[in-house]
Amino acid sequence: MSPRADLAAFLRARRAAVTPADVGLAPGGRRRTPGLRREEVALLAGVSVSWYTWLEQGRAINVSIDVLDALARTFRLDPVERRYLLELAGHPEVARRVDEPQECPAGVVTLMRMVEPAPAYAIGPTWDLLAWNGAFVRLFPEIEHLVSEDRNLVWLMFGNANARALNGEWESEARQTLSQYRAEVTPRGEDPAVATLVARLLAVSDEFRDWWPRHDVARFQTHRRVFDHPQAGRLVFETEQLVSVAAPDVRVIVHLPVPGDDSVARRAAVG
Repeated sequence: MSPRADLAAFLRARRAAVTPADVGLAPGGRRRTPGLRREEVALLAGVSVSWYTWLEQGRAINVSIDVLDALARTFRLDPVERRYLLELAGHPEVARRVDEPQECPAGVVTLMRMVEPAPAYAIGPTWDLLAWNGAFVRLFPEIEHLVSEDRNLVWLMFGNANARALNGEWESEARQTLSQYRAEVTPRGEDPAVATLVARLLAVSDEFRDWWPRHDVARFQTHRRVFDHPQAGRLVFETEQLVSVAAPDVRVIVHLPVPGDDSVARRAAVG
């Protein structure tokens, strides 16, 4: 992941997603491509057309936060997308952390055990699965037999056929997973673990090859999660994410019971 190349691609993708009407401009005749023209972006952001063109070409030019904020307003970026833009342009809003131990704190392991029978697992800063509880094993038994490099949430979503089949609403969940992953690993663009995972996924997944260049980014949102379990049938959970104060780069994902739904009981009944 080259930050300059990704910045250029992100700007092009967002320019294509905004219409003249969105920003109060007249259509201005027939357009060869969707979205705004470069000169329109330059006008709205208060920069020269040449300078903005260089930025979209990935040239090594300095960009101030004021200009980036102007571009964020022009492209109507949400807070996650704005933070992603700043990261790519070399203005990170959070400290880069690349040397955290890939271990799950004992307290997190205890927490996951205590929330049973709700399936739960913990992921590290590059989204490798660090630990899980027994309920998650019963939901996805294969997790205990995977090699370490395949125990990654994004890999499971795009590169593991059984995990994909388990997800009852795969496309929406996969898009959300990828958008959140991209937003969170941007400070680690040069981390070999991230680069290796992206390369592997580009080689095996048509959807990943299509969606990765779009630079969609998002934050986690509590939502309903649907699984098509081979024995228990269709299971529905409320998915929540927890962050440990002692280890802020470790996330715990818990699939909680939905009031009035018997998914937990049906899953438990099949062993």
